[in-house]
Amino acid sequence: MASTKEHNAYVPGYKPSHIQNHTWRTAENSAAYLLPTLQAKAKVNPHLRLLDCGAGPGSISVSLAKYIPQGEVIATDLSEEVIQRAAELAKAEGVGNLKVQAANVYELPFADDSFDIVHAQQVLCHLDAPVEALQSMLRVCKPGGVVALREVDMRMWDFWPELEPLTQFNKLITLVMSSNGGNPTIGARLPSLAMQAGIPRERIQASMGAWCFSTREEREMWGGSMRDRLKDGGMRKVVLERKLGWGEEDMDKMAEAWDEWIAAEDGCFGCLNGEVIITK
Repeated sequence: MASTKEHNAYVPGYKPSHIQNHTWRTAENSAAYLLPTLQAKAKVNPHLRLLDCGAGPGSISVSLAKYIPQGEVIATDLSEEVIQRAAELAKAEGVGNLKVQAANVYELPFADDSFDIVHAQQVLCHLDAPVEALQSMLRVCKPGGVVALREVDMRMWDFWPELEPLTQFNKLITLVMSSNGGNPTIGARLPSLAMQAGIPRERIQASMGAWCFSTREEREMWGGSMRDRLKDGGMRKVVLERKLGWGEEDMDKMAEAWDEWIAAEDGCFGCLNGEVIITK
C-alpha cells in the first residue's frame, strides 16, 4: 500500500555544482563492499536485476551495470531531472543495460520480489523514515537476494589543514540534516536499522568504508561542492530560515575556508561510512 505521509524534502537540491561530489562516485570508490557479492551472484546468474535507489546522476549505477553486462540495472531517483543525467551518462559510456525511472523510495513502482540486488548510497541519511524506506527496498528484493546500503556518519570527519571554519561547517551540516528530519549518524546504526525492519541479525553483514579526498582534483570536487552549498544552495536558505545559529557572515567564512582547503597542497579529507549487506 502506498504511503500517504508527507516526507521531508532533500535539502542540497540538484544543481550540478552542489552535487558534483555525487558524479565522482563509482562502484569502485563507493560500493567496493558490494562488488564481491555482485560478482559471485553474477557467476551463478549472469542475468541479474539490480535496482539502484536514489541514484542521482547515476555514476555508481553505470559502473555497477558494467559488472553485469548480461543483466539489467534500473536507476531511480525522486528527481526526474537528475535521473535523466544518469541516462545520458550511460549513453555516453556505451552502457546499454541501464534504464532510468523517476521513483519515490517509499513507494517503489515495482512488484514484490523483482530484483536480485537492491542498492542505496547516502539515501537513508536524508530521510525522516529510514526504516519505512528500507522496508520498501526489501519488498522488491527477491528471497535470497540482497539489499546493500552505505551511509555516512557525520561524526567521523577528519581533515587537514585543521581550519576552524571547517570544524564549524561539520557542526552546521550535521545540524541542517537533523533539523530536516535526517539522520547524520546513521552509518554506524545500519545493523540496528535492518533489525528494526525485521531482518534477523545473522542475515546482516556489516562493514565500514572510507572516502579520502587529497589530490587537487578531489579537493576541487569535494570542497567545491560544500562551498557552493554554503554560497547559494538550499543549505544556506535552511540555515537562515530556521535560525540555526550561524549567519551569512559565518557561512561566507566557511566557504572561504573551503577555498583555502582546496588550495592547500597538503590538504586531505576523510570520512567513514557504514555499510551493510542484508540477505533477504
